[in-house]
Amino acid sequence: MAVPRPAPASRPAPLDELSLEVVELVGAVVARYHEEYERAAAEHALTGAQARLLALLARGPMPMRRIAEHLKCEPSNVTGIVDRLESRGLVERRADPGDRRVKVAYATEGGEATAQSLRGGLEFAREPLAELAPGERTHLRDLLRRILGAEAVD
Repeated sequence: MAVPRPAPASRPAPLDELSLEVVELVGAVVARYHEEYERAAAEHALTGAQARLLALLARGPMPMRRIAEHLKCEPSNVTGIVDRLESRGLVERRADPGDRRVKVAYATEGGEATAQSLRGGLEFAREPLAELAPGERTHLRDLLRRILGAEAVD
Protein backbone atom coordinates (compact mmCIF):
# COMPACT_ATOMS: atom_id res chain seq x y z
CA MET A 1 0.00 0.00 0.00
CA ALA A 2 1.48 3.34 -1.05
CA VAL A 3 1.71 6.11 1.47
CA PRO A 4 0.30 9.34 0.06
CA ARG A 5 2.81 12.16 -0.17
CA PRO A 6 1.89 15.57 1.11
CA ALA A 7 1.29 18.18 -1.54
CA PRO A 8 4.41 20.26 -2.18
CA ALA A 9 4.35 23.55 -0.34
CA SER A 10 3.73 26.41 -2.66
CA ARG A 11 6.52 28.92 -2.82
CA PRO A 12 5.76 32.58 -2.48
CA ALA A 13 6.11 34.60 -5.62
CA PRO A 14 9.55 36.18 -6.01
CA LEU A 15 9.81 39.82 -5.07
CA ASP A 16 9.75 42.31 -7.89
CA GLU A 17 12.76 44.61 -8.37
CA LEU A 18 11.14 47.57 -6.62
CA SER A 19 10.21 45.47 -3.57
CA LEU A 20 13.75 44.07 -3.44
CA GLU A 21 15.17 47.59 -3.53
CA VAL A 22 12.81 48.69 -0.73
CA VAL A 23 13.83 45.69 1.40
CA GLU A 24 17.53 46.46 0.82
CA LEU A 25 17.02 50.14 1.69
CA VAL A 26 15.13 49.28 4.89
CA GLY A 27 17.96 46.88 5.78
CA ALA A 28 20.54 49.62 5.18
CA VAL A 29 18.60 52.06 7.38
CA VAL A 30 18.33 49.46 10.15
CA ALA A 31 22.05 48.64 9.96
CA ARG A 32 23.02 52.30 10.06
CA TYR A 33 20.65 52.97 12.96
CA HIS A 34 22.13 50.07 14.95
CA GLU A 35 25.69 51.24 14.26
CA GLU A 36 24.88 54.73 15.48
CA TYR A 37 22.89 53.44 18.47
CA GLU A 38 25.82 51.25 19.53
CA ARG A 39 28.15 54.26 19.24
CA ALA A 40 25.80 56.47 21.27
CA ALA A 41 25.43 53.72 23.88
CA ALA A 42 29.22 53.34 24.15
CA GLU A 43 29.53 57.07 24.84
CA HIS A 44 27.47 56.40 27.98
CA ALA A 45 29.42 53.22 28.81
CA LEU A 46 26.36 51.12 27.94
CA THR A 47 25.92 48.12 25.69
CA GLY A 48 23.36 48.34 22.90
CA ALA A 49 21.02 46.05 24.85
CA GLN A 50 21.31 48.20 27.96
CA ALA A 51 20.59 51.33 25.93
CA ARG A 52 17.55 49.75 24.24
CA LEU A 53 16.16 48.61 27.59
CA LEU A 54 16.72 52.05 29.09
CA ALA A 55 14.98 53.72 26.12
CA LEU A 56 12.06 51.34 26.54
CA LEU A 57 11.73 52.13 30.25
CA ALA A 58 11.99 55.88 29.60
CA ARG A 59 8.59 55.51 27.89
CA GLY A 60 7.17 54.03 31.10
CA PRO A 61 7.61 51.26 33.67
CA MET A 62 7.26 47.72 32.43
CA PRO A 63 7.12 44.20 33.88
CA MET A 64 10.29 42.19 33.29
CA ARG A 65 8.53 39.59 31.12
CA ARG A 66 7.12 42.30 28.83
CA ILE A 67 10.60 43.83 28.47
CA ALA A 68 11.84 40.43 27.29
CA GLU A 69 9.04 40.30 24.71
CA HIS A 70 9.91 43.77 23.41
CA LEU A 71 13.63 43.03 23.24
CA LYS A 72 12.95 39.56 21.81
CA CYS A 73 15.13 37.82 24.39
CA GLU A 74 14.82 35.48 27.36
CA PRO A 75 13.62 36.89 30.70
CA SER A 76 16.89 35.73 32.31
CA ASN A 77 18.80 38.03 29.91
CA VAL A 78 16.58 40.94 30.95
CA THR A 79 17.36 40.21 34.60
CA GLY A 80 21.10 40.55 33.94
CA ILE A 81 20.69 43.75 31.96
CA VAL A 82 18.45 45.28 34.63
CA ASP A 83 20.94 44.20 37.33
CA ARG A 84 23.73 46.11 35.59
CA LEU A 85 21.60 49.20 35.00
CA GLU A 86 20.33 49.08 38.57
CA SER A 87 23.89 48.95 39.92
CA ARG A 88 24.54 52.22 38.04
CA GLY A 89 21.41 53.86 39.44
CA LEU A 90 19.68 54.08 36.04
CA VAL A 91 16.90 51.57 36.72
CA GLU A 92 15.09 50.24 39.75
CA ARG A 93 12.78 47.29 40.34
CA ARG A 94 9.57 47.43 42.34
CA ALA A 95 6.82 44.97 43.08
CA ASP A 96 3.76 45.43 40.89
CA PRO A 97 1.05 46.97 43.12
CA GLY A 98 -1.54 44.69 41.49
CA ASP A 99 0.50 41.47 41.88
CA ARG A 100 3.41 41.59 44.31
CA ARG A 101 4.95 38.50 42.67
CA VAL A 102 5.58 40.49 39.48
CA LYS A 103 8.60 42.77 39.29
CA VAL A 104 8.30 46.00 37.35
CA ALA A 105 11.35 47.92 36.12
CA TYR A 106 11.38 51.72 36.19
CA ALA A 107 13.87 54.19 34.76
CA THR A 108 15.20 56.48 37.47
CA GLU A 109 15.59 60.22 36.85
CA GLY A 110 19.20 59.51 35.88
CA GLY A 111 18.04 56.72 33.58
CA GLU A 112 15.51 58.95 31.87
CA ALA A 113 18.14 61.67 31.40
CA THR A 114 20.55 59.11 29.92
CA ALA A 115 17.86 57.79 27.57
CA GLN A 116 17.08 61.34 26.44
CA SER A 117 20.77 61.99 25.86
CA LEU A 118 21.02 58.78 23.82
CA ARG A 119 18.11 59.84 21.63
CA GLY A 120 19.67 63.26 21.15
CA GLY A 121 22.93 61.68 20.02
CA LEU A 122 21.39 59.85 17.08
CA GLU A 123 22.46 62.14 14.25
CA PHE A 124 21.46 59.65 11.57
CA ALA A 125 17.92 59.57 12.88
CA ARG A 126 17.73 63.33 13.34
CA GLU A 127 19.43 64.90 10.31
CA PRO A 128 17.91 63.05 7.33
CA LEU A 129 14.46 63.13 8.89
CA ALA A 130 14.75 66.87 9.46
CA GLU A 131 15.04 67.25 5.69
CA LEU A 132 11.57 65.76 5.29
CA ALA A 133 8.51 67.95 5.69
CA PRO A 134 6.29 67.09 8.68
CA GLY A 135 3.71 65.58 6.33
CA GLU A 136 6.37 63.38 4.73
CA ARG A 137 7.56 62.16 8.16
CA THR A 138 3.96 61.41 9.12
CA HIS A 139 3.42 59.50 5.87
CA LEU A 140 6.66 57.54 6.37
CA ARG A 141 5.67 56.72 9.95
CA ASP A 142 2.23 55.55 8.84
CA LEU A 143 3.69 53.37 6.07
CA LEU A 144 6.17 51.77 8.48
CA ARG A 145 3.39 51.11 11.01
CA ARG A 146 1.32 49.52 8.25
CA ILE A 147 4.23 47.30 7.22
CA LEU A 148 4.82 46.22 10.82
CA GLY A 149 1.13 45.78 11.62
CA ALA A 150 0.16 45.55 15.28
CA GLU A 151 3.84 45.39 16.40
CA ALA A 152 4.30 49.10 15.73
CA VAL A 153 1.63 50.08 18.24
CA ASP A 154 3.35 48.32 21.20
